[in-house]
Order: sequence, then structure tokens, then C-alpha cells
Amino acid sequence: MRDQVRLPDGAVATREYVLHPGAVVVVAQLPDGHYVLERQWRHPLARAFTEFPAGKLNAGEVPLLCAQRELQEETGYRARQWAYAGPVHLAIAYSTEVIHVFFARQLEAGERRLDEGEFLDVFSASLDQMLDWARLGQLSDAKTLFCLLWAQNVSSGAWSLDWQPA
Repeated sequence: MRDQVRLPDGAVATREYVLHPGAVVVVAQLPDGHYVLERQWRHPLARAFTEFPAGKLNAGEVPLLCAQRELQEETGYRARQWAYAGPVHLAIAYSTEVIHVFFARQLEAGERRLDEGEFLDVFSASLDQMLDWARLGQLSDAKTLFCLLWAQNVSSGAWSLDWQPA
């Protein structure tokens, strides 16, 4: 999109931005305390990134249902408990995208159902490993870093979540 806007001093300027349908990200914790992660190639930056499972909302889709769908499709896991952490806006200067952050636990393994053309590796890591990767710049995806902040605070007891059954 491209809009003409009037600035506080009366001047007119152009603002370009991307309309986005919204998305979800899932911080899924395994019984051993490790977290489910994905390694996925991202074309715009021509490299693979380590990320928490995530995906775009379909038109009219409820974010929790999208989170449940994406977790199962991409990782094969289903969760018996879910908690909503809140929204995150990743690129407020040029996108309307909002990502809804969900936590999932009491995971049950199953079969993945990747979308056509979707290729990703699923693995797990501890909170300390992820914090080290972030410190070293090896974990740089914004949504994953935001979720890592949440996971660290939930793990320490500084922040709480309202867990609900699936």
C-alpha cells in the first residue's frame, strides 16, 4: 500500500506499507523442558533461520485454532494445554502484521502435515542453548527473540500464563 499523509508541520509525505493477514507463533515445551524449534530457509535473506513454529492466519481464522493447526502441521505435535501470551508487532514502520504468541505444553507427538512447498527441520533446544544462540547472534528472528524473552520470564517465575485445556 502507498498512502499520502499529512505531517504535524503540514507537509505531505508518502508512506508505504505491507498489509498482512496476521500470524501466530507457538512456544511449545516438551516434558524434558526443551522447546520445539524449526530450521527453515528464508528466501528474502537467503539463509536458514532457527525459529519457533509459526504461520499465517487464514481469512477469519481464530488465532488459537491457527496455532493448534500450525503446531501439528509443522511439527506433528498436539498440545493438551495452551496459554495466550499476547500480540507482537514486528515491523510497525512498514507492515500491519501482528503475531499472536501462544505457549503450548503437555505435548503428544504425531505425524507432520507440511504444506506443499514447505521444507523445515524440527528439533529441540534448552532455554540456555537458545539464550546462548541469541547472545552470539545465531538466533536473530524477531518473533523468536520476543518469544525467548517470554520463555525466560515464564521459566524464572517472573511472568505467569493462564493455561487452558485444548
